[in-house]
Amino acid sequence: MFAPSQHDVRRFFCDAAAKLRDGRMLTPLEAIAADWIAEHPEYAADLADLDAALAASYTVEDGRTNPFLHLAMHLTISEQTSIDQPHGIRQAFDLLAARRGSAHTAQHEMMECLGEMMWNSQRSGLPPDGEAYIDCVRRRAIG
Repeated sequence: MFAPSQHDVRRFFCDAAAKLRDGRMLTPLEAIAADWIAEHPEYAADLADLDAALAASYTVEDGRTNPFLHLAMHLTISEQTSIDQPHGIRQAFDLLAARRGSAHTAQHEMMECLGEMMWNSQRSGLPPDGEAYIDCVRRRAIG
């Protein structure tokens, strides 16, 4: 299993942002990341300074979203929906995106479900429950 460190993730997004800014060639994964970076111009300063990004700490007390976690969740959901893993997530996403009228808005709602699934897994010590995740997304799509 691929398990990048926090610094690996931050380097990846900072590098993708730099390539996007400079008009350089992007790998396929960087191209997906670049699409999400472009959707979040509020993160431009965070992505522009690699040294600051590597040193930054994002705590709940700061009251600020961790841009790297946020972008990584977008990337995760994009990958999940592209390969329909867990099975059924693509349909749930499509329903939610249609209901909200925006893939971006749908992804933000899915982040809540994804975060809940991961939190429950960490607390219980059990593997992530893909069915609970899909059910959460579906409830949002029909509710």
